[in-house]
Amino acid sequence: MYSPDQTKALQQLTESLLKKDDKHPVTTKEIDNLRDVLKFHEHRYYILNDPLVADQEYDKLFKSLEKLEQAHPELITSDSPTQRVSKGLTKDFPPAPHLVPMLSLDNSYNEEDLRDWDRRVRELAKSENIEYCIEPKFDGASISLIYENDLLQRGATRGNGVAGDDITTNIKQIRSVPLSAKFSDYGIQQIEIRGEVLINKNNFKKYNEQLIEQNLPPLANPRNAAAGTLRIKDPKEVGKRNLEAFLYHVSYYTTLPGKTLDESLHTHSGNLNMLWNLGFRSPMKEKKVFKGIEDVIAYCREYEAHRDDLPYEIDGMVIKVNSIDMQDQLGMTTHHPRWAIAFKFKARQATSKLRSVEYQVGRTGSITPVAKIDPVAIGGVTVSSVSLHNEDVIREKDIMLGDTVLVERAGDVIPYIVKPLAELRTGSEKRIEFPTNCPVCGDPLVKPVDEAVWRCNNINCEAQVVERIIHFTSKDAMDIRGLGDAIIRKFYELKFLHDVPGIYELPFAQISAREGFGEKSISNLQAAIEASRAQPLHRLIYALGIRHVGETTAKTLANAVKYLPEMADLSMEDLQALEDIGPKVAGSVYQFFHNWDNLEMLKKLESLGLQLKNDRSNLTAEGNLTGLTFLFTGTLPTLKRSEAEEMVETNGGKILGSVSSKLSYLVVGEDAGSKLEKAKKIATVKIITEAEFLQMVNR
Repeated sequence: MYSPDQTKALQQLTESLLKKDDKHPVTTKEIDNLRDVLKFHEHRYYILNDPLVADQEYDKLFKSLEKLEQAHPELITSDSPTQRVSKGLTKDFPPAPHLVPMLSLDNSYNEEDLRDWDRRVRELAKSENIEYCIEPKFDGASISLIYENDLLQRGATRGNGVAGDDITTNIKQIRSVPLSAKFSDYGIQQIEIRGEVLINKNNFKKYNEQLIEQNLPPLANPRNAAAGTLRIKDPKEVGKRNLEAFLYHVSYYTTLPGKTLDESLHTHSGNLNMLWNLGFRSPMKEKKVFKGIEDVIAYCREYEAHRDDLPYEIDGMVIKVNSIDMQDQLGMTTHHPRWAIAFKFKARQATSKLRSVEYQVGRTGSITPVAKIDPVAIGGVTVSSVSLHNEDVIREKDIMLGDTVLVERAGDVIPYIVKPLAELRTGSEKRIEFPTNCPVCGDPLVKPVDEAVWRCNNINCEAQVVERIIHFTSKDAMDIRGLGDAIIRKFYELKFLHDVPGIYELPFAQISAREGFGEKSISNLQAAIEASRAQPLHRLIYALGIRHVGETTAKTLANAVKYLPEMADLSMEDLQALEDIGPKVAGSVYQFFHNWDNLEMLKKLESLGLQLKNDRSNLTAEGNLTGLTFLFTGTLPTLKRSEAEEMVETNGGKILGSVSSKLSYLVVGEDAGSKLEKAKKIATVKIITEAEFLQMVNR
């Protein structure tokens, strides 16, 4: 961005400005000079990581500009370095539609996947001479930036791919994002560019150390920390996190009247060069351009071998057809471009010592063994607890206390034990003895014949009670915001809350006397609890936490009766006659509604104002989808799962809970799993995309 001559001149200007005092007359030129040198030093520090002034010297120049602009507000410009700092809190994050949808990338996990993709590209392009540009796949939070007439106009999250949240104020706190850039030099008037916000490993470590010193819980990993930071309402707090932004894709642009696009922008690598030259942190140093897929594969393997040496987290490489014209020729599917693919690295692994096993009790009484291991860093996250799932897994893998174990993060997220390293055993290892009694209430554990899980059948077990309350208040159940996991556990410990009906009898006078519960938070919680009384019957059924009853089955059950306690009048045969309910679900529902404690709880909830009657308002309407059944799998390109299911029901269709011969259509999104494979084996099930589904709805 800056030539050697410009660098020398700006450094000399810096030295001159540092020597000046505040007594001489102010000129417009001096303010412009201060802005120029501050932008220059931001670029040296945040983009090149090669500062030319000390932090104190930068702060002195910044305060000088701030003081001059306060005295002469008519001279403030929107791209001044002082305008990054927001005054006050962000009230909300309004929706921000993208100029072009932000599609996901197709994934590959081995070299053969890449070769298959290369073959498809060559066939579609009708060319054997394809040039590829390859760059790291940054493990952060996706963003979209819009510049118009060289000024930053808006920053947004990815959202659902069609629209995200407007986070412009928080984006301005990221020093590697220029507030202005001379896109006009390339003939561009408006441009939308895509990138990734992340926290480098060193800054993440420092920030966690600060949290620990303040007796606050550390953040889980850099990716989640970056995504969470972008939605913080206090911009000053955002600034403290030291976020960085890599910009790596031009998705849309318009040219200036009478101008033509710069020739260099006809390739993806040329776009990256432009972004770098304009002061953005683009992957200039990391990218490579190759002809032929074999060199691409070799570079992927080389990068994977050195990923731990990088200052930031990456989880793979992105390969793109370099020619923009050829990208347009190849086009895209409903959810990913055909001209790009992500090569995902192998899951992260590490070894550690298994020190002990703790046993957690779930809301349905299931006992889950959790391995406590020596803390070990895997893919940017410190892992010290790993689920062992059940006793059968422990026995099948022959895991023993004291073992050295190989731990992996599945999909770079969920840790699990791959295997014990039996060859390292010393003879001091001990067999893991599964408990015979509940670790919380002491009741005997039982293991149903057809299950792998041991259970505590005492529904009054404290652990189960707390987990049931947590589930009852969750977003997809009664949606009581402000009553999260930690607060529920605290209220239970303080004896403010002892069961589900107790949510509606909380002693707010006592709660208000506790530190951390101000008038506003209590008012919001009371409002959320009050609103939950009006939730429809199917929400309440799901909130009850009946085993094997998900949201779809809850709707089926809600439509089967006019009054919820009448469910106790239905036999096993009656229940199995309902849509998509088999023997296992029917048995679970039958047991729940033939338990005296559960029926008493329902009476209490009704007396507290909850809706136990079905007004039939949620029964299927008539529409384009009448008589058809649907199921969704994978991540849809534009719709949330709940939105798609609501469309089905509004238009007369039904949602099923599983793939069977009763299913009419399986709507498939990205990363579709076992449902897709099962549907392929049933000739009567039609497999369609989201776009085809929307055509049916709008027919």
